[in-house]
Amino acid sequence: MAFTDLLDALGGVGRFQFVYTALLLLPCGLLACHTFLQNFTAAAPPHYCQHLANNTEATTNDSEAWLRATIPLNQHGVPEPCRRYTEPQWALLKSNTSSHRVATEDCKDGWVYDRSIFPSTIVMEWDLVCESRTLRDLAQSIYMSGVLVGAALFGGLADRLGRKAPLVWSYLQLAVSGAATAYVGSFSAYCVFRFLMGMTFSGIILNSLSLVVEWMPTRGRTVAGVLLGFSFTLGQLILAGVAYLIRPWRWLQFAVSAPFLVFFLYSWWLPESSRWLLLHGKSQQAVQNLRKVAMINGRKEEGERLTTEVVSSYIQSEFSSVRTSNSILDLFRTPAIRKVTCCLMAIWFSNSVAYYGLAMDLQKFGLSIYLVQALFGIIDIPAMLVATTTMIYVGRRATVASFLILAGLMVIANMFVPEDLQTLRTVQAALGKGCLASSFICVYLFTGELYPTEIRQMGMGFASVNARLGGLAAPLVTTLGEISPVLPPVSFGATSVLAGMAVACFLTETRNVPLVETIAAMEKRVEEGRSKRDTECQSEEISLQQLGASPLKETI
Repeated sequence: MAFTDLLDALGGVGRFQFVYTALLLLPCGLLACHTFLQNFTAAAPPHYCQHLANNTEATTNDSEAWLRATIPLNQHGVPEPCRRYTEPQWALLKSNTSSHRVATEDCKDGWVYDRSIFPSTIVMEWDLVCESRTLRDLAQSIYMSGVLVGAALFGGLADRLGRKAPLVWSYLQLAVSGAATAYVGSFSAYCVFRFLMGMTFSGIILNSLSLVVEWMPTRGRTVAGVLLGFSFTLGQLILAGVAYLIRPWRWLQFAVSAPFLVFFLYSWWLPESSRWLLLHGKSQQAVQNLRKVAMINGRKEEGERLTTEVVSSYIQSEFSSVRTSNSILDLFRTPAIRKVTCCLMAIWFSNSVAYYGLAMDLQKFGLSIYLVQALFGIIDIPAMLVATTTMIYVGRRATVASFLILAGLMVIANMFVPEDLQTLRTVQAALGKGCLASSFICVYLFTGELYPTEIRQMGMGFASVNARLGGLAAPLVTTLGEISPVLPPVSFGATSVLAGMAVACFLTETRNVPLVETIAAMEKRVEEGRSKRDTECQSEEISLQQLGASPLKETI
């Protein structure tokens, strides 16, 4: 009997599973606020050079005339953001005067920002424009670097220390570093705390998903995994609303960080995964947790009958050859694990680079940034409903492959839409982003089901590292647009299509299949599947030979 049979005996998908899943997925939703926060806190409003020339005529002319006399206009008739005249050109106010060959210079006295939409951002506070404009992307890259480090760190720690301890620490670290970010006085300190915030992303997402999956019976895993995607979507919608109501960047930063202190406080109630406890010989604590689950699910009598021996009878065959994984080499040690790991590396990287390439710079669409953020969140809802249905009735492999391929084709097709059709381009990009978001959450669930328990956290952490590498690569791919505007969409689209093909060709289906506990059990399952296919092929060959021989006998 499998461990999932024990969960079914204690109530299956009961009250405990509902409450436990909700308490874990709520923080995951607010993580989306931090991931996309710089779309608002680092927004770059229209700006132009400040001119401090001592000219009495400047005080007698209106601001529009002063702007025309000090700032050159570009080809669109908009003030240049990074150049100014060396001296005010009052002659330009005359209708027949040309600005050709008028001397200009860089902005030496700062900038004047349009504060009608954003009263303050880090761009305004630290002048991250013109020659310093790349520092804004650097801050986001540093955040993604933190996510990368966190994926490598927390994936291994969770397999050694359990799922709960790294999760509780991540809540506290995000609450403290997020609040500190709202009070820093320098850009370097801002980047340091953003790095610490990024580290917690992987610690929260990976451990929350593992706890949900390991406490959920087989029939509830699909819905629970997809709910993680819906929570991330809800977080994007919350961000659009909160950012619209709270415009100053410091208050916005604090508003999305403070709730994690509440999550830290109630996380002490959450029980550790009994799968992990049994795997590491802590059977007494595992029995206590299972009794608590039974009581909450209304199966108190069944829980009281649980003993270490009874629990062991359920999982003895599964855990008989389990050992604790201490090396990342375990992800490549055997053929079945090696194939899964190599495929997931490519899939997570491709999904991430395309996803963040679309979602991290909303100002490029030329529409209201709040509207685009809400649209990018809302589009995930129907996409994930379709993903949920197909994962339940069709399977994980077909769902992930189809969404990745469809997203890649949409991204490539978007480059053929004229630039003046901004609304159409935005809608099409949102559809592609919705497909990528759906495939992302499907891949999270798929990965957790593909790896055995003894290396599940190590495997998910390593896969997440590849996703963070994709997040780091996305801005670099975007800069290829300076060479040719077709390179970014072709790169994003092609990687998604290739990743979808890899899923379809190399990974096995896990729908309604019990979780594998050991590497040996996984190799045995793969070998049994291969033997079954070989037997079926031999049977088909014999049938074909018999069909071919029958007409010959009749002729004779």
